[in-house]
Amino acid sequence: VQLVESGGGLVQPGGSLNLSCAGSGSGFIFRPFESYAMRWVREAPGKERELIAVISGPGGATNYANFVKGRFTIARDIAKKTLSLHMNSLKPEDTAVYYCNAYYFGGTAAEFEYWGQGTQITVSA
Repeated sequence: VQLVESGGGLVQPGGSLNLSCAGSGSGFIFRPFESYAMRWVREAPGKERELIAVISGPGGATNYANFVKGRFTIARDIAKKTLSLHMNSLKPEDTAVYYCNAYYFGGTAAEFEYWGQGTQITVSA
């Protein structure tokens, strides 16, 4: 499985940005895209990676970190195997490298996790 993020860049405080993550690879043949929990994770300089939002495999339930609730929206397009993150009201503290993550758990002998290469978002005036 390969994950490729796009859409990062420089944005002013209060602005909006959309991230996209395109999934591909033979791993989706045996474990369909919709069977993965898809996550956005970010890592700011000097800080540990933190989970921003997740959309579960079956059913597609969503959950958000408190610090992005009401500002960010995670979504997926199963047919296109893409994950998106719509970000509004961006703050300087949202500056970080944003990663797309795919996680599949089918039992202890069937656990898979994949990461994208990351995309930089800088929120600054």
